[in-house]
Amino acid sequence: MTRTTLHKAAHVAYSIHLHIYLVTRYRRKCLTQPIAECIAETVRRICTKNRSELMEWGVEPDHIHFLVSLHPDNNISQLVKSFKSASTKAVMAQFPSDFRQTYGKGRSLWGRQKAIISCGGAPLAIVMEYVKNQAGVEAE
Repeated sequence: MTRTTLHKAAHVAYSIHLHIYLVTRYRRKCLTQPIAECIAETVRRICTKNRSELMEWGVEPDHIHFLVSLHPDNNISQLVKSFKSASTKAVMAQFPSDFRQTYGKGRSLWGRQKAIISCGGAPLAIVMEYVKNQAGVEAE
């Protein structure tokens, strides 16, 4: 069992982990290992710029998963938008023939759908019970 590590910044301690799932446009099976590595490196670079960390990633031919340790100053939606935009540009630049073969003159590698799931150290029911049982005025 892994222990939750609290990161510290000015006036804040945090541990925010997100499981982000992106799907290729039209669910085309175009994510080869070299393309996925290009995408992961792009996401890693964006995370670093945003004081976050790409902890792990995994790929299937039509979707990719990221586990990101997030700094609390980030807007999650904007961060994912940056992932999608920058990774599309990187793939178009490094694999132009593969991209054109799959999407023609398309503008994005990614579909509009995405999943963003928070990952915590304890099950939600335990956290709810802990919060509920704090001393002081009871919440209704």
